[in-house]
Amino acid sequence: MDAIHDDTCPSFEGTLELIGRRWTGSVLQAAVQGARRFGEYRALISGVSDRLLSQRLKELEAAGLIERTVIPTTPVQIRYQLAPDGQDLVDALRPLAQWNMRRGARPRGAGRVPAA
Repeated sequence: MDAIHDDTCPSFEGTLELIGRRWTGSVLQAAVQGARRFGEYRALISGVSDRLLSQRLKELEAAGLIERTVIPTTPVQIRYQLAPDGQDLVDALRPLAQWNMRRGARPRGAGRVPAA
């Protein structure tokens, strides 16, 4: 496994902070499930406010993980989809999600290191 070097660490920390924000994982999952319009994201993500959903979509777009397309119809349509880097991120997160599911299947406290 490659080591994390001092010059790449801040970038990696920024990525972890972005994907660790509330609702980011849900937005990415909704995109994987086929959401394209704002209302579709909202319908797939239970409990997210319009303001927070809009904020997360903008952050993911700015990070190059979501692509936003404006379709000049009446009314204007806005579509969102995973960018290639967003799909790569989702693919990279799948082993982490599988690891989490395996841990969740264990009895509570199993495999944990006791506190010193």
